[in-house]
Amino acid sequence: RDPCSYGHPGVEFTGLHKDITAVTQILFLPGQGRLLSLLDDNTIHLWELVAGDPREVGGDKREGVVCLQEVDSYSLPGRPGIESCSATRVTVLLLLRSCDQLCMGTEGGGLYFLELPRLSLKDNQTLLQDQVTQSLPDDYRCGKSLGPVESLQEHPQQSGKILIGYSRGLVVLWDLSTRPFPCKAINKILWRTTQTGSPVLLYSGGMPRASYGDRHCLTIQQDKDHVTFDFTSRVIDFFTFDEPSALVVLLEEELVVIDLQTPGWPSMPTPYLAPLHSSAITCSFHISSVPPKLWERLVNAGKAQQGRQHAHGDGTVRFWDASGVALTPMYKLSTANVFHTDCDPCDDPQDASDDPDMQQEEEWPPFRKVGCFDPYSDDPRLGIQKISLCKYSNKLVVAGTAGQVIVLGLSDERSDHLVDVSVVDLLQDREGFTWKGHERLEPRLKPAPFPPGFQPLVLVQCLPPASVTAVALHAEWNLISFGTSHGFGLFDYHRRNAVLARCTLHPNDSLAMEGPLSRVKSLKKSLRQSFRRIRKSRVSGKKRTITTTPTSKVQEANAALAEQEDVAPIQRRIEPRSADDSLSGVVRCLCFADTFLRDGTHHGPTLWAGTNSGSVYAYALEVPGVGLGRVCERGGAGESSVCVEALLGKEIQLMHRAPVVSISVLDGRGKPLPDPYEASQDLSIAPEMTNAHSVLIASEEQLKVFSLPKVSAKTKFKLTAHEGCRVRKVALVVFNSTVQEDYSEHTLVCLTNLGDMHLFNIPGLRPQVRYDCIRKEDISGIASCVFTKNGQGFYLISPSEYERFSLSAKVLTEPLCSVQLDRPLEPTPASDGMTPQANGTHKNQMGQAEGQTEEPPSSLSSPILDTPLDSPLSFADLTLDSTGEITVEDVRDFLTDWDGPDFIAGPQPSPIIPLWSPQPTLCTLLLAWHKLGGKPFIRTKNTAFKTHVVCSSHLKNSIFLYSHFGNMTLPPTWN
Repeated sequence: RDPCSYGHPGVEFTGLHKDITAVTQILFLPGQGRLLSLLDDNTIHLWELVAGDPREVGGDKREGVVCLQEVDSYSLPGRPGIESCSATRVTVLLLLRSCDQLCMGTEGGGLYFLELPRLSLKDNQTLLQDQVTQSLPDDYRCGKSLGPVESLQEHPQQSGKILIGYSRGLVVLWDLSTRPFPCKAINKILWRTTQTGSPVLLYSGGMPRASYGDRHCLTIQQDKDHVTFDFTSRVIDFFTFDEPSALVVLLEEELVVIDLQTPGWPSMPTPYLAPLHSSAITCSFHISSVPPKLWERLVNAGKAQQGRQHAHGDGTVRFWDASGVALTPMYKLSTANVFHTDCDPCDDPQDASDDPDMQQEEEWPPFRKVGCFDPYSDDPRLGIQKISLCKYSNKLVVAGTAGQVIVLGLSDERSDHLVDVSVVDLLQDREGFTWKGHERLEPRLKPAPFPPGFQPLVLVQCLPPASVTAVALHAEWNLISFGTSHGFGLFDYHRRNAVLARCTLHPNDSLAMEGPLSRVKSLKKSLRQSFRRIRKSRVSGKKRTITTTPTSKVQEANAALAEQEDVAPIQRRIEPRSADDSLSGVVRCLCFADTFLRDGTHHGPTLWAGTNSGSVYAYALEVPGVGLGRVCERGGAGESSVCVEALLGKEIQLMHRAPVVSISVLDGRGKPLPDPYEASQDLSIAPEMTNAHSVLIASEEQLKVFSLPKVSAKTKFKLTAHEGCRVRKVALVVFNSTVQEDYSEHTLVCLTNLGDMHLFNIPGLRPQVRYDCIRKEDISGIASCVFTKNGQGFYLISPSEYERFSLSAKVLTEPLCSVQLDRPLEPTPASDGMTPQANGTHKNQMGQAEGQTEEPPSSLSSPILDTPLDSPLSFADLTLDSTGEITVEDVRDFLTDWDGPDFIAGPQPSPIIPLWSPQPTLCTLLLAWHKLGGKPFIRTKNTAFKTHVVCSSHLKNSIFLYSHFGNMTLPPTWN
């Protein structure tokens, strides 16, 4: 069948109810473009797809874009003489096949009918519980209430006959009766007839209470065939396609589809809506501009895996297509078969007997485990912590919790081979340290089968087996670097030999030896050290005068003067961190670069490493084949007989010992160096190697640029001193102009512990823009944030959902959808002034969310708006009017009153600029009122728009999810 018959990835519509109430049930009206929603406040709402006005996007005229709009609502009244309305609280909805009536089951056991699409109650068809009880045989009357209606189903062949399931466990076919099965409550029942065989009975629940009451099950029965699907999360709802051809089960954590036409009823892979969190997400990595050949090979490897839908999440790497508005699964890589584990996957991965979908336990009911969500852990040491991929050489590096670093290559054929193992001791026989954490994973000593896709080439095991905290790959040099809490190493995976092992432990750093499972005592020790530093700081600030001699007074005055000069009035005092802090030797970042380290004339391969104590190590590398003159000087030996060598060139210690978050080398033009193979294969502009290079080091407290090779400070920005926040994530991104195709700018993007974004130009580190992105309370979201090279980003808003945002108007992911219906689409009324927004927020024409208090504009602003008046980044005479729409006349009046230089260039702005506008009409400044809570967004210089774009995939009170970005206004301000 055409996949468009039932939907297509990326088609999303959002509807938001006026009241912030949870949506409990949804029903579609087939072929009408309508749906019904039941809210937790016992109200029923009718929604329709209505047409919007035609608009131009990117120069193309788009028609037929529709939106989801509420057209009617209904609330079931209480029964006369009964004060409580709980008896008429709706528990289940049933749409009759004629689609002109809606049957509602209630907590009181009654059935009510609504006429559609008018939503009017038909009193003459109301069926109360008393009527049902009187029609029951005597042996089914137990003198108590039947309970709420749990399930409703219309007879497939005889209209008007309804199957009713009550919470007491009684199932009633109106005018008929059957004996209930002794089990837990059956939440829903479906009876489906088939053209070729016996009817199919499907129901959820109904398990024996004593033995299997804790299982989440759905049962299918047809003649002698009987299967009970055992899920790992709660069953929310299920339905079948006509015939029936497939069963769709909505679970609390995933969506599962069962093929009802194939013998055995196997599960089917879903093209989208696959669960991201089949196991806990431990790290993320984004690859942009994937070569077509690599893309095709990954897709083919993923197709070969479609028969296996159930997998343990530990040690797996899942590849997702992120080119559209929805994430689509492509390929899954498992690293567990490299090791011996408790659940040993030693069998053939292609063997159907090992497929959980084909296994049934020898017991009754006949359980079968289905689904790929697996919250249980086989071995936590298998968890993946770091990933690095070279898209040109098809080399992948994954590093795990137990110090394992695996180098993999892409293969289109199945292979049975033994993985080479190399052990690197990072302690270097240092005395006085004993590892108290978990043991290393035992590698396989015999050849193991590996399916097509990424296959392991070599395993590097770090000792002690601590979690890997940083990894770097340079496929052109055949080198990988890895770091833990004990040090870092360099490995040549082509020659299978370790090049370097450097220990970064401090003599007092005992916490690094305990591992992640021994943190109770370490936490107490850390708290004691923190209080000691606070007391020491207070004591040092209260200097007592021991003598009153003139010399001592002069010394006090000089000390006070030096203290005032050291801390500017607009800066916060930053206390240096003690070298005795626990985990000071943790390696935070690693970087390969071809730059000048030994002198300013000769450049060559280098390795850079940054630690938690503010130390930076730079090594000059001798790589065979890179700088052939050096090889010839040693006797002209061939590449195969010469090993890679590493020599320490520089060692930098930051003043306040703040952890180093990122290290990047800039060429002579101040641009980041290209990735491996990009320069040698003419895939990017060659780096400038004639002028002096520089290195950008980002710590948690400041950003600093040093010149190379002398390593002298050129410029810096003290983020903690100025803004009172700490750096968490750093990335160098390129912004392409929407006006000039050949113009782009490299920008440093910084995410802080407060969840706000800071953008700086490089190499000058001048602040350009700042705005809120993630709630500061969302620690996991901040820690999971990943930037792309073209100005987008992802972060986890829940264990199963990624939030997507964009900093660039050139690279914008926006769902623009249309639906073809038989009936004409009614135009959207313009009287209500409401526009559906991303993340379920409605905005009226005044820019305020309905039912919410307007937030002050300072919650999302530029460096000008949130800085003190005496800050060099602020304007004391700046006045902002953040209410209402700012038109062209307002901008002109403001420019007339202002005696500064002109900052408007290019065509004049329109009164309202849509966020989807293909051309920037205000080329120097743009401040957009984003519809997510009325937060402003500022853009500076003549680069592309900086717009905050959110594409969510789950909202508690939404019908369908569709990101609609509304309009933005132009307040009179500048940067």
